Amino acid sequence: MAITHEQSLEQFYQQFDYVLTHYKNHGKSIQSYDNVVIGGLGGSGIGGRIVRLNFWKSSPVPVEVYSDYSMPGYAGKKTLAILCSYSGMTEETLSMFQDAQSRDCDIMIMAAGGKIEELAHAHGYPFFRIDIGYQPRMTLGFAVANLTLMMGELLGDDQRSAIEALRAQFSQPEAMVAQAKHMHTYFADTIRHKFVVVCDAAYEAVAIRFCQQIQENGKGEGFVSVLPEANHNMIESYYEKHDTNFIFLNSHENPRVSARFGFLKGVLTDLGNKVYEYPVNDASLASQFEVIHATDWLSIWASNDKGADNMQVGIIMKLKGYLSNLS
Repeated sequence: MAITHEQSLEQFYQQFDYVLTHYKNHGKSIQSYDNVVIGGLGGSGIGGRIVRLNFWKSSPVPVEVYSDYSMPGYAGKKTLAILCSYSGMTEETLSMFQDAQSRDCDIMIMAAGGKIEELAHAHGYPFFRIDIGYQPRMTLGFAVANLTLMMGELLGDDQRSAIEALRAQFSQPEAMVAQAKHMHTYFADTIRHKFVVVCDAAYEAVAIRFCQQIQENGKGEGFVSVLPEANHNMIESYYEKHDTNFIFLNSHENPRVSARFGFLKGVLTDLGNKVYEYPVNDASLASQFEVIHATDWLSIWASNDKGADNMQVGIIMKLKGYLSNLS
């Protein structure tokens, strides 16, 4: 029987325990590469987006995340491809594997099994295991912990203490759950409305994560607007009240961007829109995971409020059947 979303969140610290126990060094150095490409879709791809943003200031080479069937045109012999698929059967990621091989990229694999694990072992590529029994979208701890250790090792910067700190943080999640309940209460009468998460660059991946969760778990619409870019376009759509729940995620890294948040809040609230400013501490991995945990809970409670089955993804399964019949 699959682990429920509630169980996944209540026992989230176990994902960090698992990685700390099972991680094996890959022995590679960033000096060997011109770029790093992390490939993955949905719940298997969001971990790469979070880790990319946490290393973008320290990595001497570009680190990009792609969610498609092929590698970028620049990929070649000095590219490290890190491919992630929880099931190991994701067709886009398997296609990326074939493309990466054809371009002579170096490859590392993260999965819970499936075809991509077979390919990793058959070709001698480093393989990083994720535990089985979860819904892919609830395995973010496994993904971020593995990818953080992998990237840290590449850069010669051991990140084990950072993962141990996350493990300790989630051994006492009461404050995060309390924040989630506060947010749920705030949106109680508008929970069926769409969500727009307004964020700065540091929180873009976290915002994407919540939108994915409100879509898959809560069966609702979710969209991301990143400042300052959204102040050059999106802001012009707000001349009246919208059926929208707004969540602000501001790392406060840039005072000019913070000023933009303040202006936008005034525009929205003056029109009677609901704006929830999440009390973000900073852009650290610990703070990002605090927001992720709280908004994960919100997505589950939203599904319960709507009477939706958050364990099922019926339309996604129909799409997979449709694509299978085409091949």
